[in-house]
Amino acid sequence: MTHHTRATALAGALLAVAALLTAGPAQAATREARADTWLFLTVTKGSARTGAVRGTLLRCDPPGPHARATEACAELGAAGGDIGRIPAENVFCPMIYAPVTARALGRWNGRTVTFRETYTSACVMKARTRHVFAFDD
Repeated sequence: MTHHTRATALAGALLAVAALLTAGPAQAATREARADTWLFLTVTKGSARTGAVRGTLLRCDPPGPHARATEACAELGAAGGDIGRIPAENVFCPMIYAPVTARALGRWNGRTVTFRETYTSACVMKARTRHVFAFDD
C-alpha cells in the first residue's frame, strides 16, 4: 500500500469519525455501520513482485468510487461479504496462462476481510469474483 493510499484511507476514516461526532445517537449508529463497510481492492498482473498493480476503494453506502460499485456491493451483500462465496459466472475463458492476483483488505459490516487469490487469467478472476475486481470498466 502506498503512502498516498494510506493517507487517503486515513482521511476517509477521519471524515467518518467527524461525521459521527456531529450526528445524534440514532444517526451515529447508522453512520458507524456504514463507515465500517469498505474494501481496498488490488489486482496484480504477472509476478506479485514485478507485476503492474491496480487498485481502488469500494464503499457500498453510497456505492463508489469503484467503477462497478453498485453491482459489486450487491454481489458481496448476497455472499455475506465473503468474496469466495460469490457464485461464479458460467463463461468460456481461453486457456492462456496470464496470472493475476486479486487482494481485498478491509471491513464488511464490522468484520475484518482479508482475501488473496491468484487466478490463471483475468478472465477466470472475473468469472469467479464477478464485479468485485472489475474496477477498470
